[in-house]
Amino acid sequence: MEQPSKDPLHGKRLDTILEELVEYYNGFEKLGEQINIRCFTDNPSISSSLKFLRKTDWARAKVESLYLFVLREKKRNENQDKA
Repeated sequence: MEQPSKDPLHGKRLDTILEELVEYYNGFEKLGEQINIRCFTDNPSISSSLKFLRKTDWARAKVESLYLFVLREKKRNENQDKA
């Protein structure tokens, strides 16, 4: 039997990651403060950002890195709430 992947990005679609980040930061303005790229700061939308991120490896890597950070923060906050 195969072990399920421990990679939190495994099976995650880029559009889902982007939507979760936009929601977590309450919009593109705050997300653009975290990752200063034009697709988040200059007339942003999910579809235009996805087009850019799918073509630009360094930007996608930044988004994935921020997403992993957000997941850790959410988990940390959950653990603090339980304590």
